[in-house]
Amino acid sequence: MLEKHMNDKPIEKLAIIGGGSAGWMTAAALSNALGKSVDITLIESEAIGTVGVGEATIPPIRQFNERLGISEGDFLRATQGSFKLGIEFAGWTKEGETYFHPFGHYGADFDVHVPFHHYWLADQLTEQKAGPLDDFSICYAASKAGRFSHPNRDPRQIQSRLDYAYHFDATLYAQYLRAYSEKRGVTRIEGRVDNVRLHPETGYILGADLSEGQTIDADFFIDCTGFIAVLIEKAMKTGYEDWSEWLPCNRAVAIPCESTGDILPYTRSTCRKAGWQWRIPLQHRTGNGYVYCDAFTTPEEAETTLRDTLDGAPMAEAKHLRFVTGRRKKFWNKNCVAIGLSAGFMEPLESTSLHLIQSGIMRLLTLFPSRNISPLLAEEYNKVTTEEYERIRDFLVLHYIANEREEPFWKKMAALDISETLQFKIDHFQENGLISLDARELFGKPSWLAVMVGQGLTPKRAPGLSSRADIRGIPVAQRFEQVKNAIRSATDAMPTHSQAIQAMMKAR
Repeated sequence: MLEKHMNDKPIEKLAIIGGGSAGWMTAAALSNALGKSVDITLIESEAIGTVGVGEATIPPIRQFNERLGISEGDFLRATQGSFKLGIEFAGWTKEGETYFHPFGHYGADFDVHVPFHHYWLADQLTEQKAGPLDDFSICYAASKAGRFSHPNRDPRQIQSRLDYAYHFDATLYAQYLRAYSEKRGVTRIEGRVDNVRLHPETGYILGADLSEGQTIDADFFIDCTGFIAVLIEKAMKTGYEDWSEWLPCNRAVAIPCESTGDILPYTRSTCRKAGWQWRIPLQHRTGNGYVYCDAFTTPEEAETTLRDTLDGAPMAEAKHLRFVTGRRKKFWNKNCVAIGLSAGFMEPLESTSLHLIQSGIMRLLTLFPSRNISPLLAEEYNKVTTEEYERIRDFLVLHYIANEREEPFWKKMAALDISETLQFKIDHFQENGLISLDARELFGKPSWLAVMVGQGLTPKRAPGLSSRADIRGIPVAQRFEQVKNAIRSATDAMPTHSQAIQAMMKAR
């Protein structure tokens, strides 16, 4: 056993096939973690291009940048970025109604035994005097006021309940990470993979031949080639699990436009006839797109709808995309791991695309193999990643199923046959007012609460302990008013979103 361990040599050469956000995020993280102990080569072709429309994120992206040692000011300057406090959903229950999914938490923890939202649910089922859930979100208040500040670390302050992510230009982010990676020894080769050589007996990847005549050999390969999945699917025939039965949108059209007015610190998602439209404000432009199902509209009609609803003049031609929602049957197959769109795709409704790149990279670093790749590493990676995709899929489906819209697409979505895990979460909330989550859920209880309440799901009863009339001698109704007043005062003291961006970019 000891002799076998001694012969288990470390990986010396690693090849990343494909650039864009997935490729350069992978290169940056691996070069930062592994240093020059591993020879890292990235192959990409400028002729192929990238999808490049993913510009909204969720809070964990901050930990990714921090792990790389990237300052927030440098990042905002390089990517024309802005801050994001949440997502507004317009028309997702019926036309004219909106709700907000804030980052951070609701209210304040004035009772160590009972979460704030339990008291709010109890009020909604009895007094109905507390007001809408949005009234208790500092992220919502700041978003609607066009203001922003960083979270306060003092748990006694309402600003500690705030959390945030970013909007940014994904193409500029990739360029920034390319410079970061090359500075740390990553070799970039311009080229297109023409042939993938597999071992005739084991099926492991031996190397890749480029159309320009070069040959790339490595011990381990990362597939970042997008939907085409050159390694994991085209060469290795890994297979794909189609999730169109739950998420049938299969196309998108994207058009950037000129910015008009103040830069809003939140993403907006608006219902359309056959899907939904995103609006993402950056410093230099606004990103716009329409995600739709082509069984209910045409690409031409979708583009017209998008153009007619732009806030400013278009800045580029429309980019049309096709996709199939779902995931690879194996994310790690032999000596290849798929990262990004080659691993799977779920519509960007909750800005999870870049996060799935990030989590895939971090998981790979945790389970990083030697040249004698243990099958248990791949098994663990595939198991955990599959569960992550399934949990995110269920959260996305939750947004659709309680709608009351009249269009055929939306009627189809309201009638979906959902997974048992999602049905259990819904039943538990509607029966008992409780949010039952796995400890590894990406989206926590505030997120599920925002969407469940926003989509009109109402529990029959509030959790038992929420019936207490006062906390330490102060009535619960008075506690509600204290929270609202604290949110108003904190929001009024914040700088505008634009001022906050400029201050961060000036900071060194």
